[in-house]
Amino acid sequence: MTEAQNPLTPSEVSIRVSSFNIPTPTRALAIGAHPDDIDFGCGGTLSKWAADGCEVSVLVCTDGSKGTWDPDADEIALIKIRKREQTEAARRLGATGQIRFLGQIDGELESTLVQRAAVARFIRETKPEVVLGHDPWKRYRLHPDHRHAGLLATEAIVAARDPKFFPDQGVAHHRPDLLLLFEADEPDHVEDITSTLSVKVDALLAHESQFESTMASGDDPDLAKFKARVAAKAARAAQAATASFNHIGLGVMRHAEIFKLIDDL
Repeated sequence: MTEAQNPLTPSEVSIRVSSFNIPTPTRALAIGAHPDDIDFGCGGTLSKWAADGCEVSVLVCTDGSKGTWDPDADEIALIKIRKREQTEAARRLGATGQIRFLGQIDGELESTLVQRAAVARFIRETKPEVVLGHDPWKRYRLHPDHRHAGLLATEAIVAARDPKFFPDQGVAHHRPDLLLLFEADEPDHVEDITSTLSVKVDALLAHESQFESTMASGDDPDLAKFKARVAAKAARAAQAATASFNHIGLGVMRHAEIFKLIDDL
């Protein structure tokens, strides 16, 4: 991920909330384009559910090999580092389910039939009630990996739910109940992460290879400023959601993550 696609870049938050804090699912699966995308997009929500007994699984589509500003960096070494960092980040979130890496080349992810089958199989294996992923329809999105990872999540749900898709997999079909899209173009669902913001930050800090670039953006990373940016983004989301949904009285919600919720799966 480059600074141009950094999900913490300050921006105005606009949201029309129609739902708030779904019940903790028994199992959840988060699908991200790169190592760290899941932690940015829904780390607070996943850690909240995990603490309440949810089995959280993680699927990362690319190898993260472009995640550096150093043109001379050893890509093989970086791939190993980013895989290790993502595994540690998932542990910090409390994920007790499976962690899988598709290993597609960073920057070259495509939503092909082969990749759709792989994601559908993982959905069938983990049997999540809730799937979380990138919004593939976000306007003006530059990064193709985020778009294709989102498409893979949505298309694989269709394939995973119907038994005639990929019957040779030998795994029973499975239909999730809900899809939550982060980085959403038109968010309408909010999750209160006031109690787990610190866990989200801790998971993000597991991605040490990204301190110079995505997270702190400089030769001398200032992690205090990074933590403040994470908190500020979550605070803006909470404020916008509260303003939109105050007719039911959300109470004290200092930090939030926002999503597009799709329940017709």
